[in-house]
Amino acid sequence: MEEVEDINRLIRELNEEGRENLAGEDPARLNRWLDALVERRGSDLLLVAGSPPCVRIDGAVLPLKEAPVSGEEIEEAILPALPGRARSQYAQEKIADASYKVSGRGRFRINLHRERGRAAATVRSLPSDPPRLASLGLPPGAEALTRLPRGLVLLGGPTGSGKTTTLAALVEEINRREARHIVTIEDPIEYEHSHRTSLIEQIEIGSDAPDFATALRAAMRQAPDVLVVGEMRDPETMRIALGAAETGHLVFSTVHTTDVASTISRVADSFPPERQPTIRQELSMALAAVLTQTLLPRKAGGRVPATELLMVGYGARQHIRKNALQHLHQEIVLTRKNGSVTLEESLARLARENIVDVDEARSRAAHPEEFETYLRG
Repeated sequence: MEEVEDINRLIRELNEEGRENLAGEDPARLNRWLDALVERRGSDLLLVAGSPPCVRIDGAVLPLKEAPVSGEEIEEAILPALPGRARSQYAQEKIADASYKVSGRGRFRINLHRERGRAAATVRSLPSDPPRLASLGLPPGAEALTRLPRGLVLLGGPTGSGKTTTLAALVEEINRREARHIVTIEDPIEYEHSHRTSLIEQIEIGSDAPDFATALRAAMRQAPDVLVVGEMRDPETMRIALGAAETGHLVFSTVHTTDVASTISRVADSFPPERQPTIRQELSMALAAVLTQTLLPRKAGGRVPATELLMVGYGARQHIRKNALQHLHQEIVLTRKNGSVTLEESLARLARENIVDVDEARSRAAHPEEFETYLRG
């Protein structure tokens, strides 16, 4: 109870004094840590009570040369950087997400949360410009996703696997090439797109709309050609996205999963059991492709994605409808000529080209014998 009162007191002080001052402090401490992150070309600043601030560089988590921080110190460093909405969310729900822009340092995504009753935070560095698709090392079939006239495209992968980056690159490819109306719905906005050949509207949850479902319903009335839903978080959002894909829109979204089959099952299993057969039927008709990825360390430094891509055809639709998702791997093999790629093929290519260590690639393969076959070429 005292803990909740302390958080509310901090937030009241922030709201009264503004973002520049909290009991005589501003985000200077956070900004100093972000300076270290940017200088080291890291991807994330990680703040956990009882540990020094850490930065993630090429996947490795390394401590800064500072004393361990407490949960109170983390709150005092992070809360001044959050907008009022996010502060209130943290006070009520013990978790908040927000974007944060610092002149000369760039843009960041902040996640403030609790662990073991104490504050913790992850702050991710966001590139200033959306990446180009060709720079990401994705399979050739990925570019074909941007040329689909309609349907649902799901991007799967664990947290930190680069899904948002891939999503931004797909949008940027369309933006540069085609005169279309693109609406993105994100929480928070990570990559800021400029109007190029396309017209882009970017809606941020909390600032521009209360939640994904509300924003998506409103977006349907804005005559979009392409809809981007930052994350499939709830059944209502999934239902509307499926409906949009079925009625002629091209819809992109992400799901926290590990492979093609689990990505599809995650959507269907989010609904009550009595609704799942209907959802599978709708998925079988609306789904156009599923791309999943995981990041591996490059031999030369940095990380590179290994991917699995299913271009959905007649066979896959039948398996989805019948909930026979165990057959989808074979369906990927059978549709290689359409751009589909198995994870094993992707891993073997990275190993053959000496981009990643062979043993590292081998350890990620779900079908070892298939990996060895591709490795031999």
